[in-house]
Amino acid sequence: MNPDHDDLRRLLGGYLLGGLDDADTDRLDAHLRDCDECRDELERLAPVPELLQRLPDAQRAFPGGAQAPISMSARPTAENVEGLLRRMRAERSRENRIARVRWLAAAAVVVVAAVIGIGVIRGNRETTTPSVLPSPQLVTAQFEAAEGSGLAGEAVLTPKTWGVSVALDVTKLRGEGPFLCQVRSMHGEVEQAAAWGPTPSGNAKVIGASSFQIDDVQSVTVADHDGHPLGTANVD
Repeated sequence: MNPDHDDLRRLLGGYLLGGLDDADTDRLDAHLRDCDECRDELERLAPVPELLQRLPDAQRAFPGGAQAPISMSARPTAENVEGLLRRMRAERSRENRIARVRWLAAAAVVVVAAVIGIGVIRGNRETTTPSVLPSPQLVTAQFEAAEGSGLAGEAVLTPKTWGVSVALDVTKLRGEGPFLCQVRSMHGEVEQAAAWGPTPSGNAKVIGASSFQIDDVQSVTVADHDGHPLGTANVD
């Protein structure tokens, strides 16, 4: 490990807040290229400046108890930087503990639901003959290119309890992106089901979703970032 590792690590706070001189910035840039630990630490602390700026009356503590408004252009002292890092680590530790508790609670609900479901299935097997549920009825619609567009491909719609899943397989996408998948209902309402960026080949396979039920879907459109249609697949 670099013998200057600990000293350079202490500069991360000032690096984020724009408080380092050119020499220290160059030293830390060179160190970050080879140090996974410091890169990870920098990534974890990346949201700090924006979060501090959002505080309505944010103030930072300086040695001796004095208070002063936060300034992204001020050069923080080593004590202030270390204090900021300690507070961020403590906050992240607290958030991680809360997240673990929530995850365990959600997992417990799933386990209970699964146990209840198994009991229901076993009870039904004792009294009735199980029936085979029908598979979802897929709907496939072919795209027709808009004027001046070479877009081709298809949209496959799968009915869901919450709406419809839309799987796109398109080619000859032109433009810079991002591209949009829009679903139109029989009543003229439009929902954005997906968005994605350009690909070198001009081909894309994308899965999106809409809250419209499949019987209420009139068409699926691929549009450019300005909303201009590149191709439309009408659903029969």
